[in-house]
Amino acid sequence: MRFFYWVKKRLAHKLEHMRWSNVKSTLREHGLALVIIIVGWEIIEDIIFPMLFVFLGNNVHPAFYAGAPAAWIICLHWLAVPILWGWWMRLSGKEKENVVQTCKEQHPHD
Repeated sequence: MRFFYWVKKRLAHKLEHMRWSNVKSTLREHGLALVIIIVGWEIIEDIIFPMLFVFLGNNVHPAFYAGAPAAWIICLHWLAVPILWGWWMRLSGKEKENVVQTCKEQHPHD
């Protein structure tokens, strides 16, 4: 019974990221780029990874079939989203703007 409770909790956690109120608050706070990164990663994690494991199970070795349900159970957005966000900030050049703005906020007399 604990297993079903755990699965229900994991699915609810994943679906929480897709709620419109959560998307709007993230959009308001960080902009469209972060919303695209979060939603895009959830699509990769929940659709593309399982399809990839099924493809590998069909064409490489049947042991890869075990990865399809594991992709739904194991949640990696806590790691992937900050990495992708950092890459986006570096590529867009906004990282330097944020550092300068933060420094000015901390030291207004300079």
